[in-house]
Amino acid sequence: MVTRIKKSYRFALRSSLLISAVLSLFLWAILSLSGKVSWWLLVGFVIGASVISFFILQIRVERFIYRRIEKIYKDVTLLQSTSLAARTVTTDMRTLTDEIEKFAKDKKIEIDTLKIREEYRKDFLGNVSHELKTPLFTVQGYVLTLLDGAMEDKVLRKKYLQRANKGVERLIYIVQDLDLITKLETEGQRMNFEDFDVLELVRNVFELLEMKAARKDIILTFDREYKKPIYVRADREKIQQVITNLLVNSIKYGERNGTTEVSVENLIKNKVIVRVTDNGEGISEQHFGRIFERFYRVDKSGSRTEGGSGLGLAIVKHIIEAHDEKIYVESVRDAGSEFSFTLEKSHHTTA
Repeated sequence: MVTRIKKSYRFALRSSLLISAVLSLFLWAILSLSGKVSWWLLVGFVIGASVISFFILQIRVERFIYRRIEKIYKDVTLLQSTSLAARTVTTDMRTLTDEIEKFAKDKKIEIDTLKIREEYRKDFLGNVSHELKTPLFTVQGYVLTLLDGAMEDKVLRKKYLQRANKGVERLIYIVQDLDLITKLETEGQRMNFEDFDVLELVRNVFELLEMKAARKDIILTFDREYKKPIYVRADREKIQQVITNLLVNSIKYGERNGTTEVSVENLIKNKVIVRVTDNGEGISEQHFGRIFERFYRVDKSGSRTEGGSGLGLAIVKHIIEAHDEKIYVESVRDAGSEFSFTLEKSHHTTA
């Protein structure tokens, strides 16, 4: 690293003036005793002593202190601190102290972030292990039962094979979602933007999930009657997946004989907000910051019985952020939840 030194002369200047003042007092005292006080001699002595003291002190301080400060900067560079390594090396003690304190604070934040990531990694590995173990052990259990003799019974054989197949389907579902979210996180996702009626898209998703909702007697509906289409500019296929995932969640955790409402409202001049509201079990506020994490589940014990990959909300978040939009959640435990996200209106929007 090529080091440029920004020197501080304050210490040497003040010290030389102080030394000159003390020596001048001694000289004045000696001249006063001899009765030959010469002010020109005294002024010349002060100036000469100040200049000589300044240069001696500056050179000594540079060799003794400044080079050690330069070493500190080099050590900082080894720690890859771009905030300090790229700067001019200063020898001003106050500035140096402030920079080192800032460096220490930044490093502490960096270490805390690494600790959080490590905890997240452990949590993620534990969750993905649990998600994969459940269907794997289910499939293995039915296959072993068949091998132990149940295969001879035609009724049991068909029943167990069907259950094992469900376990395999869930594994495939998890792997597919994992593959999708990995692409979203690492490669990014190419968006195929087009203009479409978001209300028509929601109606299509209603039809797809009609039977699933009927099994829990949940009604899928709009908050009101929309007489005109509302056109947005987005990736139609991806937004369909977002709405599908949100509606599936509302059905999965909704109360029987409940209702899931979808509303589309004008937010600002060029934005609309899509809301999915249910009257299900709701989410405690303490979980709001983590519900969009991969495999994070609010109910660690019971939610897995509902199936799913545990990646639905994480996928939703990535798709919405890939559109440069925002997603929000509001919920009250035992009262229901509302997930909402923004979309850009198309230029020929009719609202």
